[in-house]
Amino acid sequence: MKSRPSPILDAGMAIAAGPILVFSLYLLFAGHNQPGGGFAGGLVAGVVVVMAWVVGGTEPMRRILPIRSSALLGTGLFLASATGFASLFLGGAFLESAAVTVTIPLVGSVKAVSVLIFDIGVYLVVVGMALWLVRALGEEGT
Repeated sequence: MKSRPSPILDAGMAIAAGPILVFSLYLLFAGHNQPGGGFAGGLVAGVVVVMAWVVGGTEPMRRILPIRSSALLGTGLFLASATGFASLFLGGAFLESAAVTVTIPLVGSVKAVSVLIFDIGVYLVVVGMALWLVRALGEEGT
């Protein structure tokens, strides 16, 4: 007998997923100046992945998140390691940070830091690992 999805869980997921992902992105972007960063933001985004699995199971989650976990893991590892090696090739130390201030019309001056690219890589690795773990645990017959 197949269990039916809970309307309460469905509604809770629909309401909570957006704000949780926005908070996850806030942690990612605020992380190089304040507590947070790619790992904390990725863990919070991983909560949404787990919630989607709890609500719908493996097959609906594959329709919602069609991207492969290995693609997220590989892209994240590439970004994180490329950031470290880029500073090394430019004459600095491995993972040495660089900052550039750019003036954008109608916005003003914006500070861009290379640590953000590293944090995005870590974020993608953590989300990819959460996606891989949920799919691996959710497969039937394994």
